[in-house]
Amino acid sequence: MPIIGIDHVQLAMPAGQEEQARGFYRDVLGLPETPKPLDMAKRGGCWFESDRVKIHLGVDKNFHPATKAHPGLLVSELQAIVERCRERGFAIIDDAPLPGYRRVFVNDPFGNRLELMQKA
Repeated sequence: MPIIGIDHVQLAMPAGQEEQARGFYRDVLGLPETPKPLDMAKRGGCWFESDRVKIHLGVDKNFHPATKAHPGLLVSELQAIVERCRERGFAIIDDAPLPGYRRVFVNDPFGNRLELMQKA
């Protein structure tokens, strides 16, 4: 099979909202921010990367949030993330159970849908 993995997930965001992105992806989800390459940094947006997960937020002039399509993120401390989300006013959405997982949905500050999953 020629596809061997996913390098990163790109989500769109409105221009000038990098601090809101940092407040959610870095401070709530716990993903470290990594500097964008210089030639890409001038476009705006932010990159958040760990050893296993890379989420890149790029500025879209005609931004519309992804309200159905979403990344499913495996987490190790779901309850702690849920609590941080609620403390900062992010609504947690429960959905139908998925065997073997505890999971919730949350929208980032821009309305992009994320699924947070922890193995049960």
